[in-house]
Amino acid sequence: MALLLAGCSQGGSAPETVEGAALEQAAIARDVVRDSAGATPVGLYAREGDRMCVTDRRIGMFIDYGDGIGCSGRGGFVREGEQLRVDLGRDCTFAAAFDGDRIRLPGKLPEACEALCTKRASLSGLQVDRLSDSASEAAALRDPAGRGLCG
Repeated sequence: MALLLAGCSQGGSAPETVEGAALEQAAIARDVVRDSAGATPVGLYAREGDRMCVTDRRIGMFIDYGDGIGCSGRGGFVREGEQLRVDLGRDCTFAAAFDGDRIRLPGKLPEACEALCTKRASLSGLQVDRLSDSASEAAALRDPAGRGLCG
């Protein structure tokens, strides 16, 4: 009972309130979340059957639904803060969100990106989570047709 009363006393200093950005900084300091500003996007990413690789300046991705339905693209990127400016060629250029552990493509991509897909597949809205931060694993990724995407 004495401990309970001591914990409720109004004497001494009260714990500081941590809000918003300060909460995020506290989580980064304790390695609870990755610092997206300092994180490198290099690595291998996946979600279910979707895959993405990122090396120093190369990015590649594929989705495979089977039965000849899917997408595959490779190209370059430039980091712009918490975004990756992706260029998969032939006017398929867009900004993907990068938070340190996940890459998210926008829900609407340029029409030119449709050329990377077959049948009714689309890269729009693709989200992948980091599996590895190894550049060599990323460089080894191949699409279902056996094409290297980041090597």
